[in-house]
Amino acid sequence: MPQTQNDNIPNPLDSRIMKTPSAVARRAFFYLQECGHLKAGGSHHTARQNLQSFLFAVVLDGKGTLQYNGETTVLEEGDCFFIDCRSPHSYQSDGDQPWELLWVHFNGCTTEEYYKLFVQQQTPVFHPVSTVKFVSLIQELMRLNTETYADTEVLTSGVLMNLLTMLLTVNSISEESDTALQAKLKTVLAHIDANFTSDIRLDELAHRFDISKYYLTREFKRAYGETIFQHIISLRINYAKRLLRFTDKSVEEISALCGFNDQSYFSKQFKKAENVTCLAFRRRWRD
Repeated sequence: MPQTQNDNIPNPLDSRIMKTPSAVARRAFFYLQECGHLKAGGSHHTARQNLQSFLFAVVLDGKGTLQYNGETTVLEEGDCFFIDCRSPHSYQSDGDQPWELLWVHFNGCTTEEYYKLFVQQQTPVFHPVSTVKFVSLIQELMRLNTETYADTEVLTSGVLMNLLTMLLTVNSISEESDTALQAKLKTVLAHIDANFTSDIRLDELAHRFDISKYYLTREFKRAYGETIFQHIISLRINYAKRLLRFTDKSVEEISALCGFNDQSYFSKQFKKAENVTCLAFRRRWRD
């Protein structure tokens, strides 16, 4: 069945690489058919069957649904799915929260046997402790196949082999990944606590600690019960309270010392947190 979409206009955020494997690759390798990065502009929909391919995808952001094996599953950020495209299936982005996906279609060698082992221990839709390694492998496939060289198919087969290995061991590495994740989150937290008066940006944190900003945002809140932004504001307000009580600095000076570039914004955040103005807090709590 051909792909069906609600819009024939190409999405500029849909980065797609399409490959035709050589005869050697078909006989001996795991080979790439398509891979890409999709940021849907609306309720993007695809329906297929009898496609000689296996599809793996990671949801980076937003929401969508997958229909496969008679079941409909809602997918959100951090979810993955691995399906045999010979079976009827469809997937659709949410109209209100369009999803962002990294995906790869591939086949060859013993892919079918790997898939049989996978479904014996895992559901087609799963939520790994971390998607970072899956994301890195798909990005590596895209990098390798942007252009074609003599060894492209061999290297591609190796990356796909690593992907299949990760899919078969996703459960067994969960505990190890969870421990590593907790250690990384503690390091991120310590960095924020030591630098909260500076201009801390999510992109910079993600780059410094080699972690997806989407994943960092979700896991930080899951671990500590508040977003990174909320934690920074809380640290700054607590520091402001100390300065109001134990120094004679002006509200403008305290605002700057706490990392706020706008005194008015600082005053609003302080009143929101303490339900009193900065000066009223000082009068009440001054020793």
